[in-house]
Amino acid sequence: MNKSSEKFTLPGNAGVMEGLIDMPAGDAPPRGVALVAHPHPLYGGTMDNKVAVTLMRTFVGLGYVVARINFRGVGASEGVHDHGHGETDDMGLLYQHMTQKFPGLPVALSGFSFGTYVQSQLAKRLAEAGTPAERLVLVGTAAKKWELADVPADTILIHGENDDTIPLQDVFNWARPQDIPVLVIPGADHFFHRKLGHIKTWVTALWLGGQKDTGEAA
Repeated sequence: MNKSSEKFTLPGNAGVMEGLIDMPAGDAPPRGVALVAHPHPLYGGTMDNKVAVTLMRTFVGLGYVVARINFRGVGASEGVHDHGHGETDDMGLLYQHMTQKFPGLPVALSGFSFGTYVQSQLAKRLAEAGTPAERLVLVGTAAKKWELADVPADTILIHGENDDTIPLQDVFNWARPQDIPVLVIPGADHFFHRKLGHIKTWVTALWLGGQKDTGEAA
């Protein structure tokens, strides 16, 4: 947990959820809200996962207020793992909480690994409700492992070249019919060991409209 992180709890459908909120620096009001979803709870995934924390820091740097929760059965969050269905419900409750707390701000969704499934499903729900997310950032996208919903064309997809948990080819196969580019980090494994800085650099550049053109596309 960052020194600046503020703990909070939120009632969920399976019990109390444990969360963290991080505010952007300075006195300017936040430009938006970003929700971060962590990797698989049954394999050690928590809201303090280093990729989830990197996403949080990236959005804080972009001027967003960022919220994370521990999924069911993780840390102080109550309940048991629900294979992504209940977790999507819980992320939806976090969305409601944050939009009530910060009304009128756009909401970005980001996730890592299992968290990409949750956020793709939440993005689908929001779009169907007429309140689409501002934009998505999916890192280590869990293609083929879970049935991800299709995502908007401006979604930022980042994947490691040497990911042996979710093969890069599976991400290409998922992204190709949607015609969404995949930004590939050379030499990166699933957890982006020693490559975390690339996530922050590229999300920031693409979010701000940077025109860098490297990596591979599906």
